[in-house]
Amino acid sequence: MRIECRGESVELLPGRALWLAGRETLLIADPHFGKPATLRRGGIPIPEGNAEADLARLGRLLDETHARRLVILGDFLHARMGRTSMVLDQFAAWRSARIRLEMLLVRGNHDLSAGDPPAGWNITCVAEGECDPPWVYCHAPRLSPPGFVLAGHEHPVVVLDGRGGDRMRAPCFIFTEKHAILPAFSSLAAGSPIRRREGLRIYALGPDAVIELPAGTFRPVRGIAR
Repeated sequence: MRIECRGESVELLPGRALWLAGRETLLIADPHFGKPATLRRGGIPIPEGNAEADLARLGRLLDETHARRLVILGDFLHARMGRTSMVLDQFAAWRSARIRLEMLLVRGNHDLSAGDPPAGWNITCVAEGECDPPWVYCHAPRLSPPGFVLAGHEHPVVVLDGRGGDRMRAPCFIFTEKHAILPAFSSLAAGSPIRRREGLRIYALGPDAVIELPAGTFRPVRGIAR
């Protein structure tokens, strides 16, 4: 799905990423690498494998777009407990195959506790509010006078009702006049259902497409009201 925002072309990708072609920049939010390891250490028997699949998906997105830069809008590593040798080795190998890729991490709430990535990964880490006019890169959605905010943190999903009484959840992008919220890149993110609000533009993700939803097509539930 290609839309115009603040005078630039913005592409919303079904792989849970946003593409700024004019800047050769791919943006993702909330990959939460190391979450399975963190949950297992907490006694939850969850299998490994999502990090490998998510890294493969990220690699495909970078290859398809020929991105020069990757911006991560927070929560790169899930927790300090998740910094296992397996997780670190997986990403180190992935990074070594993409040494020319410029990477920027906007620190989120999980990053503050998990710590910055190893220095050898060559990822520039910055605080929220990084300006790249007209864009302002944040983790949590917030209004910012300097420009239009691109953020994550909320893991937005929509609840869709079918005619036969079926119901499904789909990750989505949220756009308002002043900011956008990206879906969580992590395949393990449960998601927070959003509720309808005037002026809210919702773009739901399917396996191979992004679709703008008219307001009446998704259930009004308590959740994100931004």
